[in-house]
Amino acid sequence: MVVQKFFKLVEIQTKAASMIPLLLGTVYALFRFHEFQAWHFVLMLVSLLSFDMATTAINNYYDYKKAAKKDGYGYEIHNAIVRYHMNPGAVVAVIVTLLLIAVLAGIALFFKTGLLVLLLGGLSFAVGILYSFGPIPISRMPLGEIFSGLFMGFVIIFISAYIHAGEKLASLTLQGGTVLLQVHLAEVLWIFLVSIPAVLGIANIMLANNICDLEEDLENKRYTLPVYIGRTHALRLFRVLYYAAYADLIVLWFLRVPLLLLVLAALTLIPVRQNTRKFIAEPTKQFTFALSVRNFILTNAARIAVLGLAVLFTIR
Repeated sequence: MVVQKFFKLVEIQTKAASMIPLLLGTVYALFRFHEFQAWHFVLMLVSLLSFDMATTAINNYYDYKKAAKKDGYGYEIHNAIVRYHMNPGAVVAVIVTLLLIAVLAGIALFFKTGLLVLLLGGLSFAVGILYSFGPIPISRMPLGEIFSGLFMGFVIIFISAYIHAGEKLASLTLQGGTVLLQVHLAEVLWIFLVSIPAVLGIANIMLANNICDLEEDLENKRYTLPVYIGRTHALRLFRVLYYAAYADLIVLWFLRVPLLLLVLAALTLIPVRQNTRKFIAEPTKQFTFALSVRNFILTNAARIAVLGLAVLFTIR
């Protein structure tokens, strides 16, 4: 029962949003640079998962404290603190423990890799905290989709590739009191283009969540993107982003991923379209929100599989 409460508090079912980018960046490093550092991978996995769980717990705790509407699915069932009558003090202790684990693993990874991981990791930590906490959390603004997509999509993928490839991507060093940043722009651009499905998929998870919570957000004074643009335009944007996510297949073709593998990845558009139509027809947290998570897993797991199989064609 304790484990069930913890998993509900951290919404363990949503952790694919951080684990899949980690795997995608790792497989990309194998495909592009033929590099894999097992210990670096483990440290990033521990840090990333712990921090992701902590930010979700912070978000639930903050919603519990700030909620003006105290009835309905979103508050009574979806919020674990209310559903399981959890002690707020114990929740804070869990959050602090998770953050401590994330920081310690992150510091260990920094010592193994270098300053760039410290910089990007620290920035990601700051955005993650500000996403759920502070005078005006990012999650209560129309910027949530942008920040979550870019940081959980592109930045995580970049870091997870960098911890294996290192200076083949970039380097940040201190020389006589001077900070020297060197970036292989073409390689970073390739990673950004490959990360498009993750960036847009994560943004759509946030967008779907905000569409489902539109009425409650208005009552709780959470001015998210759907509040500003309206449900109709938000649903249209939700659909368009999924189609745009398939632009990366052209990029993978230029990177010499075999065409047959790309065709197989493109076939995932069929179930993605079906899931998207179901969500648009009935956008609710209880019945269809999970389809946005399913679409994210489907599109990005296909890319991981494609790159993983493509590694076999690049082994010399």
